[in-house]
Amino acid sequence: MGGISIVLVVLVAFLAGMEGILDEFQFHQPLVACTLIGIVTGHPTEGIILGGSLQMIALGWANVGAAVAPDAALASVASAIIMVKGLGDGSADVQTAISTSIALAVPLSVAGLFLTMLCRTIAIPMVHFMDAAAEKGDFRGVEIWQLLAIGLQGIRIAIPAAMLCLIPAEAVTTMLNSMPAWLSGGMAVGGGMVAAVGYAMVINMMATAEVWPFFVLGFVLACIGDLTLIALGAIGIALALIYIGLKDLAKQGGGAGGGSGDPLGDILNDY
Repeated sequence: MGGISIVLVVLVAFLAGMEGILDEFQFHQPLVACTLIGIVTGHPTEGIILGGSLQMIALGWANVGAAVAPDAALASVASAIIMVKGLGDGSADVQTAISTSIALAVPLSVAGLFLTMLCRTIAIPMVHFMDAAAEKGDFRGVEIWQLLAIGLQGIRIAIPAAMLCLIPAEAVTTMLNSMPAWLSGGMAVGGGMVAAVGYAMVINMMATAEVWPFFVLGFVLACIGDLTLIALGAIGIALALIYIGLKDLAKQGGGAGGGSGDPLGDILNDY
């Protein structure tokens, strides 16, 4: 990994760390962060594959009240760097490098959770400095302290990323090549299971009596090999438009009987 690539990787890591708090441009999302790191290091295809796999895991991660979700930013950046290092000279198997990176994502996300809580603890005095500046009418001071607090979140990802970039690629490649088949295979299976668990968490949060029929249709249609992702997306949009149309019709009294305004819900309630 050349010097320019390292600088660009650290820049992506810095933006991902800040976006973990700002949540505006989504640089911290695995699909974005891994793809960008893959592009700047010359492995765009592998970066997209890794990012897509990790995104399935992160779908179920969300902050709820005071409970902070695992850190997707550090998991994405660190996993992508490890994958790039493993693919350094081309001697390592691509699938093994990606599977190993996916398996390491969860413990890395927990480490990132510790770092973000540390940064938030350090930022507590900054809030008091901002209050003091606001009392004096020093808006410039408030902005500076705000930028410093957000910058801490970027640094917490940029520093580990820089440290990982300094690890010789040969060491990572040797480690991957020396892994026994049972271990690499187990990581591949485990990585796939973790992604499935992430998607299951999303279904568990979204699932209601009204949407279960759509889940069933989606899984059945996905088993048809001749249907592409574009075709599945078009079918999904069509079903959504049909559902919205039926719901509006029921609200306007076009359906038989009073109803609740949700035709599928009324049908399920009848059963």
